[in-house]
Amino acid sequence: MKTVELLAPARDYASAVVAVDAGADAVYIGGARFGARQAAGNSAAEIARVVEYAHRYGVRVHATLNTLLWDDELREAERTARELIDAGVDALIVQDMALRRMDLPVELHASTQVSNRTPEEARFLAGAGFARVILERALSLGEIRAICAATPAEIEVFVHGAICVGYSGRCFLSRAMSGRSGNRGACSQPCRLTWDLVDGGGRRLIAGKHLLSVRDMNLSHRLGELVDAGVASFKIEGRLKDTGYIRNVVAWYRRALDEVLAARPALRRSSVGESVPDFTPDPAKSFTRGESEYFFDGKRPGVASFDTPKAVGERIGRVAKVAGGSFWLDGDSDLSAGDGLCFVSARGALGTNVNTVDGRRITPNRIEGITPGAEVFRNYDRRFSLALERSRMRRVIPVRVRVEASGTGVAMTCTDCEGFEAAARRDIRLERAKNPEANAETLRTQARKSGDTIFAVREVEVLGGEWFVPASLAAEVRREALDGLLRRRSERPFTHRILTENPEARYPSERILADGNVTNHLAEAFYRDHGVREIERPLELAPSFEGRTVMRSAYCIRREIGECLREGSRLRGDLYLEHGTDRFRLDFDCAACEMALVACPPRRKNKA
Repeated sequence: MKTVELLAPARDYASAVVAVDAGADAVYIGGARFGARQAAGNSAAEIARVVEYAHRYGVRVHATLNTLLWDDELREAERTARELIDAGVDALIVQDMALRRMDLPVELHASTQVSNRTPEEARFLAGAGFARVILERALSLGEIRAICAATPAEIEVFVHGAICVGYSGRCFLSRAMSGRSGNRGACSQPCRLTWDLVDGGGRRLIAGKHLLSVRDMNLSHRLGELVDAGVASFKIEGRLKDTGYIRNVVAWYRRALDEVLAARPALRRSSVGESVPDFTPDPAKSFTRGESEYFFDGKRPGVASFDTPKAVGERIGRVAKVAGGSFWLDGDSDLSAGDGLCFVSARGALGTNVNTVDGRRITPNRIEGITPGAEVFRNYDRRFSLALERSRMRRVIPVRVRVEASGTGVAMTCTDCEGFEAAARRDIRLERAKNPEANAETLRTQARKSGDTIFAVREVEVLGGEWFVPASLAAEVRREALDGLLRRRSERPFTHRILTENPEARYPSERILADGNVTNHLAEAFYRDHGVREIERPLELAPSFEGRTVMRSAYCIRREIGECLREGSRLRGDLYLEHGTDRFRLDFDCAACEMALVACPPRRKNKA
């Protein structure tokens, strides 16, 4: 049967455990170095602990090693990779093709940082030995379907979380503005800053808005379409998020994906275990800049979050009136004291907390700036957050137990849902029970107990109930059998697609531009061996970005503000984005329906 995977982020061991318990089929986590989230690094020893816990449930562990590498870092990168492999990881997620050339005995996944956007690219990566290709987030369902059909590699897509507005791995905006490189795991997120939109004459068309900040992705209601398109892995973004976010969002997607699989008997999830949340999952109650399906149905407006790049949360309503230190909502709500609120209006966004609630009348901690007509969002639900903190959600593996008693001893055999089996026996002289029926029921009760193990006994069969087995003896044998079953599960073999590089595979182009980021001799040799004739000096190493394209994107400001050139825009001539002294010209490729940012000379600071 084909398997489908729910892939969750893990910042560290604690968050990995939460992700597994909430129902993830796989987790991805960063090593000590060379990961695209510098703040989410872990030692090989820590990742080995994650592997040990995850593998009990058949959950895979993918390690991120997805930054660009310099020549003088190759030896250290290989050492790091081999430490992760020794720690037991099931796959490495990589951007730099140097890692493909290191003969690593591990499954390789091509990171979204490779900027995987076309069937030709995905087909090439499969030929080059990548078992999985992780797609760019700006693709439509039709584009994803075409890629799945074109390659034997597994396809992984992001379904939830933050979206990079530029094409992944091809954005140099942070590097140009701050020297911090997103391709080196240190993005300063300039796309979340306020920007002015300025025309060629210096006229400010829009001032102080977050013009490059897009809403977060939520494709939880489109999973069935993605499964039918051929997607194998559904990825949740958020290696820097807290455990509450992970528990809530993973539980939500576990339920959604299980419903999809229930309607498709030819498919099954790629791990085992039952995760029943003791709260009602709701992704709107965790960090979100507002939900969006982005360009899943094609490029369209309405995906940006101009007023704030911060988490606004779930929409509650609008402010109907303000008076006497309170405001009134235009409808009913379930707000309570301690909730956090975000108000969004034409003047921007502001936040406060709820002091008291009296029907639709809300008294906040501060009333300044709250005006009639402002949209109200709850970005902190006190009661929900408390439920998450108190959650004792566990993941258990169903087991059936057979108890066999006789005059010479007692044995228990435990078999889990995958057929793994372990038995324990005590050879001891037993007496006949005075009440065989009551004795058999006592044996069933003892066999059902699983304590704080990962197992949940669902069925018990008792043979020889006429022989009296002391409760302490039954408990001892049961514990030994379950311990043996855990060892069997921990030793289970995992199937990995460790592929060789096909020298006949041809890269889709004979030329790699500067944004292709070939930054070391191993990567250069890789591409030349696959038919590339010309490789430009990598933009990542450019001493100056003036006149260079620092971002290309499927997102378009013109489309977002209703000034698309293909639809008869009133705005003609050049447009610019400005922030402080930084200035970028906007280039619009209407044929490809893309926007690009080109770095201009710095603006002069205004004299005080």
